[in-house]
Amino acid sequence: MGSGQKKARQLNAWIVFLDEAGFLMAPLLRRSWALQAHTPQIYHRTRHHRKVSAIATVCVSPGRARVACLFRLYPDQSIDAARVIGFVQALLRQLRGPIVLLWDSLKAHRARLTTDFLAQKRRIHLVLLPTYAPELNPVEYLWSDAKLGEMANFAPVDLDALTVKTRHTLRSIQHQPQRLRSLLAHSPLSLRLK
Repeated sequence: MGSGQKKARQLNAWIVFLDEAGFLMAPLLRRSWALQAHTPQIYHRTRHHRKVSAIATVCVSPGRARVACLFRLYPDQSIDAARVIGFVQALLRQLRGPIVLLWDSLKAHRARLTTDFLAQKRRIHLVLLPTYAPELNPVEYLWSDAKLGEMANFAPVDLDALTVKTRHTLRSIQHQPQRLRSLLAHSPLSLRLK
């Protein structure tokens, strides 16, 4: 990341961390409150393999004063090169100026379609994060925060309920700059914010 930060300073660029995740129909069980001697029960549909795939970014402004989170949900779909490209195009419309984009080597990121698209975008400067160190990407902490926080013990009745809850949870995090800063602070990368 040292070279990414250096390049971002030289270009006066946004630093953008990007990652993908899946939210499953099966609830992620966590410790919960209940009346004494009444074990809490969570009912859900078993063997249900539908999911909501998500792409999200944690973006740091060129002056390092602002932090933003952008995301897109794909109910019952997988993340492929076309969806990554669509998301990056939306990102280019949202953020002005140069962008230093940090992501892992997911197959969709390495696809010929994606590399050809990025080769045409002069505003984007790509930095690959090592595959063996997901903790470097603050978006990984976003997924943990969402799944282990508001979405813990949530058993959706259908895919629409899962999509609505996922969107609501990510929007809640999106509108809390201090929470976004804490995601960056948990990453071992030394990214100094104002």
